[in-house]
Amino acid sequence: MTDTTDTPVTVLGLGLMGQALAGAFLTAGHPTTVWNRTTSKANDLVADGASLAPSPGAAIAASPLTIVCLTDYVAVRDLLGGDDVDLAGATVINLTSGDSAQAREAARWAEQRGARYLDGAIMAVPPAIGTADAVILHSGPRPDFEAHEATLAALGTVTYLGPDHGLASLYDVAGLAMMWSVLNAWLQGTALLRTAGVDAVTYAPFARQLAAGVADWLPGYAEQIDAGSYPAEVSALETDVRAMTHLIEESEAVGVNAELPRLIKAMADRAIAAGRGREQYPVLIEEFSRPRNGPSRA
Repeated sequence: MTDTTDTPVTVLGLGLMGQALAGAFLTAGHPTTVWNRTTSKANDLVADGASLAPSPGAAIAASPLTIVCLTDYVAVRDLLGGDDVDLAGATVINLTSGDSAQAREAARWAEQRGARYLDGAIMAVPPAIGTADAVILHSGPRPDFEAHEATLAALGTVTYLGPDHGLASLYDVAGLAMMWSVLNAWLQGTALLRTAGVDAVTYAPFARQLAAGVADWLPGYAEQIDAGSYPAEVSALETDVRAMTHLIEESEAVGVNAELPRLIKAMADRAIAAGRGREQYPVLIEEFSRPRNGPSRA
């Protein structure tokens, strides 16, 4: 890690997240240059000591490290491909949300123009930026990450995932899948209990304890997935399906939507039909790993 708190940083894009990123760099003592198409969004940052660049090219030239946080990858290409922008020798870290294919293509595009490029993902809301709760993922060449790791630490907990530029985006969407699945399961349970007069606040502590317990299963289940072997150490899938049926029947009996448990049961039914019923729940990775109606990878 070679950067110090004196290392200048540029931030392109001053939405709520971009403003939070620039503010964190300022708080950590980094000379910070900012640019945004709507210049008024920089007013508070300038009042706190940031420099407002007249153009994207001038902003990039002002610092050895440029952070980009825009609406999408098209906007990134349009901005960095401007006539006044010289990317040769610049280090660009793109924290714009997108998918892994876009990240890899953006890396090729930037490197063809002489830039050192890292792609990233922000696993936090703007108010958390600058604290340890803000997890910032990075992927791309390790030397480019390590050269600026100390500066990036101003944003939160920085994590390097590997040389594949698409990894940060993949981790991002994998995290979203986890988040929504937990929340959806909690909402299903809350809807069921409300039919008996139990409010969400009463159920939430129980649900939280249960979610934490399930999370403890993940390391062992991960070993089964990586080994491709799913011995029923706790419960067989065919037993779990009987519980799924109970959940569906209970939901329908009390007038609660049963679409979500029906979807999961349909996947489990396919696995059982393929002869996997006596294996443990993680065997469903074979269903999650193929497109609908596609061939099994088992």
